[in-house]
Amino acid sequence: MNTISQLMNTKGNAIYSIRPDATVYDAIHLMAEKKIGALLVMDGDKLVGVISERDYARNVILKGRASESTAVKDIMTKRVIYAPPQQTIEQSLALMTEKRVRHLPILDQDKVVGVVSMGDLVKAIIAEQQLTIEQLERYIAG
Repeated sequence: MNTISQLMNTKGNAIYSIRPDATVYDAIHLMAEKKIGALLVMDGDKLVGVISERDYARNVILKGRASESTAVKDIMTKRVIYAPPQQTIEQSLALMTEKRVRHLPILDQDKVVGVVSMGDLVKAIIAEQQLTIEQLERYIAG
C-alpha cells in the first residue's frame, strides 16, 4: 500500500461533515457519536474548513465561550491542508507532521473524496513494515 487512494480502499472513505453555521455543540456531539477527532466543514459540496477537538479546546473552552451559541465558522481552521489521492502515505505523513495537523482531507479535482488521520497513516506504515519483516524472515528461513 503506497498511496492514499490504496489506503482509502482498505480503510473506507466515510466523510463526516458539518455546516459552517451549525453550533460547536452540534459538531462536538457528532464527533463523539462517530468517535472521531475532527469534522470537515462543508458549504454544500465546497470544503471551507476543518473543526477539531483541538479547535474546541483552544477557541471555546479556553476563551470562555459557550458551545451552544458559538458557530462552527467562528472557530474552525479555515486554511485547510489537503492532499490528492495519488499522494504517497509517506508524503502525506511528512506533510501532516510539517504542518502540525492530525486530519488530512483528500481532494480529487476540488471534490472531497475522503479523510485520513495521522493514526491511519501510522497504522498503514506499520502494517507495511510488518509485511516486509515477515517476507524477510521467510526468505532467511528458506
